[in-house]
Amino acid sequence: MTSPPEGNPAGLAKAVSTSRAPGAIGPYTQAQLVRAGDVEWLYTAGQVGLDPAKGELAAGGAAGEARQVMANLSAVLEAAGFRFQDVVKTTIFLADMADFQDVNQVYGEAMSGALPARSTVAVQGLPRGARVEIDLVCVRRAPSA
Repeated sequence: MTSPPEGNPAGLAKAVSTSRAPGAIGPYTQAQLVRAGDVEWLYTAGQVGLDPAKGELAAGGAAGEARQVMANLSAVLEAAGFRFQDVVKTTIFLADMADFQDVNQVYGEAMSGALPARSTVAVQGLPRGARVEIDLVCVRRAPSA
């Protein structure tokens, strides 16, 4: 679901939200859809492995959390009319680089086709004690009006 722009004088960005992914736990949106000419960009907020129904981190360590992260991101993409094939850049944040292989395995299962550019960064901590957080940048031709 997208909402009309607020505080966006150019009217280029629309907030995207879905109940199929955890709601924002701060003053931000799950994603912003930006139209520039005949191109649409989607910038997602970082998703952690919170189960939106339970409000708890997914079980199974970093791999279990990563699976939930990818499910949450899939829900946000779908709400905006995008797919993983539209992703051009990802950033993965890990609380412990020892989890890299487990997260990389799950990430690789979710992504297909032309792979996006990616950065993986070790961080001191993540919201709610999560082990992994991922955000996405997507692009596509805007649908005809």
